[in-house]
Amino acid sequence: MARSVFLVAPMGSGKTAVGRQLARRLNLRFLDSDAEIESRTGVDVAYIFEREGEEGFRARERDVIDALTQEPGVVLATGGGAILLAENRERLAARGTVVFLDTTIEQQLARTQRGQHRPLLATPDRRAMLEELMQLRDPLYRSIATITIRTDDRAPAAVAADIETALKQAAHAAP
Repeated sequence: MARSVFLVAPMGSGKTAVGRQLARRLNLRFLDSDAEIESRTGVDVAYIFEREGEEGFRARERDVIDALTQEPGVVLATGGGAILLAENRERLAARGTVVFLDTTIEQQLARTQRGQHRPLLATPDRRAMLEELMQLRDPLYRSIATITIRTDDRAPAAVAADIETALKQAAHAAP
């Protein structure tokens, strides 16, 4: 059975686009934790943040991460803050191969400028918010990642190909 791959990264790093490409390459099912939360609740993430706050959203996210990481042979794109809870980090690290999609603040700004569905960016200074989030989250992404791939100015297909190569190399290196 194929080992699951879990993508962790900040918003705007390309988790969903890369995840879809990677799932195709590996012949695995693609899942997105934010999309699953929206499917289960019938409302979008921004609405949950508005009604329940970040804490309410993170509780829902924790339950979805627990369920989706138990699915066999999937590529899972997680929300940017999924790594904030220790139990999510533990489940991700224990149940699959974690890939960190590393990106710069500039790339995040460029990729998130058009979207209105990112509650944490509903602020006058988006750069300052992204920098604050990166300072807190970057060490957490790195702490559980088996593979780190830079995504700046790269097509999702190229990033997915690099991940596939890294997964093969890791499989050959394993005892």
